[in-house]
Amino acid sequence: MKNLILLILLALGSSLYAQKIDRIEPPNWWVGMENNQLELLIYGKDIALFSPSVDNKNILILDIKKTENKNYLFLNLDLSKAVSGKFNINFSKNGKSNSFSVAYELKERTRNSKLREGFNSSDVIYLITPDRFANGDVTNDVVKKMNEKTVDRKDDYGRHGGDIKGITDHLDYIDDMGFTAIWPTPVLTNDMKQSSYHGYAMTDFYQVDPRFGTMEDYIELGKSAKGKGIKLIMDQVANHIGIEHWWMKDLPTGDWLNYQEEFLKNNIVTTNHRRTTNQDAYASVKDSDLMSEGWFVSSMPDLNQRNPLLAKYLIQNSIWWVEILDLGGIRQDTYPYPNKQFMSDWAGGIMKEYPNFSIVGEEWSYNPLLVGYWQQGANNKDGYESNLSSTMDFPMQKAIVEALNEVESWNNGFVKMYEGLANDFAYANPSKIMVFPDNHDMDRIFTQLKENVANTKMALGYILVLPRIPQLYYGTEILMQNTAKPGDHGLIRTDFPGGWMNDKVNGFTGEGLTSEQAEMQSFLKKVLNYRKNSEAIHSGKTIHFTPENGVYTLFRIKNDEIVTVILNKNENPITLNLSRFEEVGLTGKSVKNIISNETFTWKNSLKMNKKGVVILTTKF
Repeated sequence: MKNLILLILLALGSSLYAQKIDRIEPPNWWVGMENNQLELLIYGKDIALFSPSVDNKNILILDIKKTENKNYLFLNLDLSKAVSGKFNINFSKNGKSNSFSVAYELKERTRNSKLREGFNSSDVIYLITPDRFANGDVTNDVVKKMNEKTVDRKDDYGRHGGDIKGITDHLDYIDDMGFTAIWPTPVLTNDMKQSSYHGYAMTDFYQVDPRFGTMEDYIELGKSAKGKGIKLIMDQVANHIGIEHWWMKDLPTGDWLNYQEEFLKNNIVTTNHRRTTNQDAYASVKDSDLMSEGWFVSSMPDLNQRNPLLAKYLIQNSIWWVEILDLGGIRQDTYPYPNKQFMSDWAGGIMKEYPNFSIVGEEWSYNPLLVGYWQQGANNKDGYESNLSSTMDFPMQKAIVEALNEVESWNNGFVKMYEGLANDFAYANPSKIMVFPDNHDMDRIFTQLKENVANTKMALGYILVLPRIPQLYYGTEILMQNTAKPGDHGLIRTDFPGGWMNDKVNGFTGEGLTSEQAEMQSFLKKVLNYRKNSEAIHSGKTIHFTPENGVYTLFRIKNDEIVTVILNKNENPITLNLSRFEEVGLTGKSVKNIISNETFTWKNSLKMNKKGVVILTTKF
């Protein structure tokens, strides 16, 4: 009987100590990484009062960091000689009677994981807001333990029930349309009290939001997409977290957040959003610090990436997700807002592990000099190297919208696009820049172009042949718009028709679409699928001619393939003089209209009967 009681007490004691470890992050790691050091964040009640050790001779503890918060311990391990498998991390305090162990796993990397390829100019990326795309699993719509418990499709800023499975279920549609990569906005836990659907106020960096699905669902999305030749791009946020993040209940250090002391005194300091301070040689220290250290908004605490423990945590978190999901790229939110030296280290750390990988950073600026500053290889006067492969082409997006909305003149109209593309001399690598007609943060392109179908086709046709990486927002293919409420983010991120049971209109099958919607969908499908196999568009030479008489013409050329894009604003029939383009080498060649399938021989002139875009190819 005494022995039984002793065993029970020992079991209870073991359970008690085991509960001291609430989290170890990252939850696992891999052997054979380029960087063979691993930092473990260990969190639990009074864990810093314990002394850690490992029971594996191939793993060395390099450093044990304790902070002013005794509930945290940071362990730096040397894995240079480690092999895959589980090992124990032992914690002892005042002798063996207070000891316990926690198992940790090192995994083998997947074959050729170092050589994983990111997205490039041969891809077209489909941007998806998961909550608004398709509801594949109605059982996870409401999770009672979460702060926001309701689903209301009539509330633009509420949760609508879309999830990861909804994307997986419609990969056939995405593939058939001709997209080769998907970028879902964040699906990690976002346990905020309102507007949690968008995902950009994360409350856990290692957990999938249960309303979007499970980790297995996320992994399955990546596997299924890859099986169709579709790359999965993960939307990440290094600048900030949500106010409900578990850290905020028990901050690891006194400087984990920017303006942490002010926050603790209920005084939140927000950023001035003056992103030019990153490049401005005359910027005051005060303005520069407020830009990078101020909170994005009051509900999003700003992370202090100058703290080396946090910096390593964030870099490792990004790499962990690349390995777990076999990612084809990362999109980094609010790129110019964090500490810029950290962002160089962050991107550099990822690219060191995966030299062929791709990362695109959001720099919402209409100045190509500011956009180009952040791209790897930029010849910056301050010597800054971002290690970032791709930036977002907001300058070209603005130029396209202005050009198509304006009446043609010497200084207005197509000349904005022409001169916008001429700015490529300022970029280190134009073909790695991401161009787009719209995204989840701006009015939909159909709304921006005043619901003019011909202009929308011209915008999309032009974007898809530029020496760039194109990204299209879900629903663009069926002319989704937010004209009733310009600037309303909830409406910009509206539901894709057919993604919910009993939807009367189904964009996936075409049921209930208007003739204009169906025609746009067909147009894009033809262009996208031609583009998939077009070497000229992927990597060919670019030649464009100055706009004349309401017509702007651009060519992409590689070997025997010449792709011609003619944008025409004229409402009445015109005849285009083709002799002007003689240097391209098309005279006497057979060309095909990739939309109408009509073929003809390129001679002296071409009659154009209506306003719009014509895309021709010599490859057929």
